[in-house]
Amino acid sequence: MVVTRQTTFRPSPIVLRHTHLIRLGAFAFFLSMGALALAQQNDIPLQRDFYIDVERNAAAIDSKVHSGLKPVIESRADLTNVMGHRPDSSKYYYWITAKLFKEHFVEVKGEDYRLTLDPVFQFEFGDELHGNTQYDDTNRYYHNTRGLLITGDIGSKISFRTMFHENQAIVPEYLFTQALENGVVSGQGRIKIQERRILDYGWSQANVSYSPAKWLNVQFGHGKHFVGHGYRSVLLSDHAIVAPYLKFSLLSNNERFQYSTWSSKLQSGVLASDRLPTGESAESLFYWKRGRFNHFSVNLGRVQLGLFESTIFKDIDSTGVLPFDALELNPLIGVNTIVRGFDGPEKSVVGVDLRVKITDKGYLYGQFASDDPSAQRYAYQAGVRWFDVVREDLHVQLEYNSVDPFTYMNAPAKMAYEHAGLPLAHPLQANFTELVAIVEAGFGRFMGQVKVVLADRVRDPSVEANYGWDLKKPDRLVEAAEGPDSQTLTYGDVNVSYLFNPHTNLRAVVGAQRRSVDPGPEREQSTYIYVAIRTSLFNRYYDL
Repeated sequence: MVVTRQTTFRPSPIVLRHTHLIRLGAFAFFLSMGALALAQQNDIPLQRDFYIDVERNAAAIDSKVHSGLKPVIESRADLTNVMGHRPDSSKYYYWITAKLFKEHFVEVKGEDYRLTLDPVFQFEFGDELHGNTQYDDTNRYYHNTRGLLITGDIGSKISFRTMFHENQAIVPEYLFTQALENGVVSGQGRIKIQERRILDYGWSQANVSYSPAKWLNVQFGHGKHFVGHGYRSVLLSDHAIVAPYLKFSLLSNNERFQYSTWSSKLQSGVLASDRLPTGESAESLFYWKRGRFNHFSVNLGRVQLGLFESTIFKDIDSTGVLPFDALELNPLIGVNTIVRGFDGPEKSVVGVDLRVKITDKGYLYGQFASDDPSAQRYAYQAGVRWFDVVREDLHVQLEYNSVDPFTYMNAPAKMAYEHAGLPLAHPLQANFTELVAIVEAGFGRFMGQVKVVLADRVRDPSVEANYGWDLKKPDRLVEAAEGPDSQTLTYGDVNVSYLFNPHTNLRAVVGAQRRSVDPGPEREQSTYIYVAIRTSLFNRYYDL
């Protein structure tokens, strides 16, 4: 039934969205007339490879960089040795090698402007050793992505960035099943099905970033945010797909305090059941809701403390669109939770994020979150990250995450802490414990990575049962005679890559992934060997 409905879905119109961005870019140009020096008001791409060096620089005890809210604006980061900003004195004798290893594909500069254009793509081929002949007739999978990245600086105060993708893919069965259940590919876009098992999806993101003064940045765009210093986040992660937002960020003169507040329009899902009544429209809209997110970061030297609050407002009920709630515009952290509490129609999640620097190369970090302290619904994170262990460019990260049953859930389920069918916090949703270990080693342009994820999770034995892990179900316990299903998820990824172009993180990658669920059906098991060449500008979470 899901597949039948999905075949009629189409990706959101990319051309129309980017027409609006062109108009915004033109408006930004006129605002910046007269500026002479170029600035760096764009965000650093929200992707792990870029943030290895951002976090390594921020780990220095005397650093004042606020990296607990990502993406970080380039002008507020220490860009020393950060990918895409490293000096390259190597000589490239041919234009094609210069373009491949050092330069943007197209770059236009003037006295007070700069524009770059780069292709983005992923061409991946792999072999599934745990192939299931009921799912497909071959074990050879592929991923074909084509897109474009455009960035620009206009004067000293305005930058803009836009990126879009079109994708076709045949993926391991567990990813295919997840995409069918959610209607989206993890962290990317809404799907339609071609020829029974080919996922077809498109998505785009963009923003305009304006800093009229050093202490203020204003952004309007379509993208993601991430709260924390870890691999996961129990507060807000980049696992869900992009959403429109308007953000204001203030930085104190001594750079000890940073306050960010943004409003975003979210939707409950992308399946047929998530649509509003059709009415006169040929294709009705999805159930939507608005979110207000506030983050206050305090840098105390060795300690960086972040306070977080999110409130999702109910804007639609059975009577239609509700009157506008003025609290949706409230930028002051804590006020919405104090006024409405945790048991109102809104969905509130509050918490803290902490980093404690041990040396200039390592720190401890953690998070605590709750969406209802009276019901003892909590989420925890604790981790350690160390850079340049034993040798330069050898990094180690170890992280523990735990989320109590029913955390992030809501009654009605459409008001859960999720967007477009995917959780806004941890990808495993709720009722689990998890251990993540990552080791990365760089050798010039080569990089090796080993990642292991171990999770004990609870699943419902039937559709009717509810043991508090699935955010698509109402927030109430429904027990089954046989009790909940307890599973152990084991995921490992070993890969080696070669970096061609640091501006787009263009890499050739060879790797192997192993995923097992015990106990679990055959479709949950996967042993995947792959080779790829891709521009990695966002995080892909397939370890769930």
